[in-house]
Amino acid sequence: MVLPGFSLLAEACATEPLAVANQLAGQALYRLTTFALDERPVTSGSKQVLAPAECIGEGTVALDMLLVCAAEPVVAGQLAPLMAWLGKQASRGVVLAGIGGGTEVLARAGLLDGYRAALPWQRYEAAAREYPRVRLSRHLFEIDRDRLTCGGGTAAMDMIMTLIGSQQGRELAERVSEHFVLERVRMGDEPQQISLRSRLGHAPESLVEAVALMEANIEEPLTTHELAEHLGISRRQLERLFKKHLQAVPSRYYLDLRLQCARRMLRESDVPAGDIALQTGFSSAAHFSTAYRNHFGLTPREERLA
Repeated sequence: MVLPGFSLLAEACATEPLAVANQLAGQALYRLTTFALDERPVTSGSKQVLAPAECIGEGTVALDMLLVCAAEPVVAGQLAPLMAWLGKQASRGVVLAGIGGGTEVLARAGLLDGYRAALPWQRYEAAAREYPRVRLSRHLFEIDRDRLTCGGGTAAMDMIMTLIGSQQGRELAERVSEHFVLERVRMGDEPQQISLRSRLGHAPESLVEAVALMEANIEEPLTTHELAEHLGISRRQLERLFKKHLQAVPSRYYLDLRLQCARRMLRESDVPAGDIALQTGFSSAAHFSTAYRNHFGLTPREERLA
């Protein structure tokens, strides 16, 4: 099932391994059908068009598994026609899978309550507030009984490759992996985000630890002096590390982290701007608004309206 704005990459990462498994096995292990809300072609986020074979309704073929591929975040207006149909598929014992924003489609339909579920890491905080009955994780993917969910993108391939291995055997899964020139299939419990060490390359350990401390203390920011004390180095040493490897003073880098966090919350949640200000370490809404405008060129209110 593809919904408008879906990721073409994620859709291909989910379906291509199944097609290649058929090719390598020399038999039809999987039969693929593309669904949409109606008979019209569906436009992906990259403006590529995919023509569905079927649309939702009473006359659809009997399914074993339904993969829902949607935009991130999903547009609420797209969900209404889907809810009853998805519920009917679940009642028939169809395995349901969410790819990218598809996880939130299933969550809104109440079909992930009590299940472990993965979704794009950028949506984690907002989704955790909106779907408290879903056991959300930041892992690449989750396979929990008859529900499969992943963070989208290439995580869809790891999830489907794991499924092929469990259903058809490890040997075929490895051959499919070789076909796509994959060094390895990642495990589901691996994190979605690139590690801090990878992002900072060969930076000194003190710098990596300093950034980790900043990321862990967004609501109650530490001073540059406190950061240096935690690390057992002088303030001047810390400032030199930031200037050399990140081209910024520690306070400016810290402010950017906090404002980026605030921006995600403004865009992805309904939390009042005043509360966001406090949760990102600003003493007042006015201070927050001024810092936000100076950094992004518009106020928090303008950001949310946009």
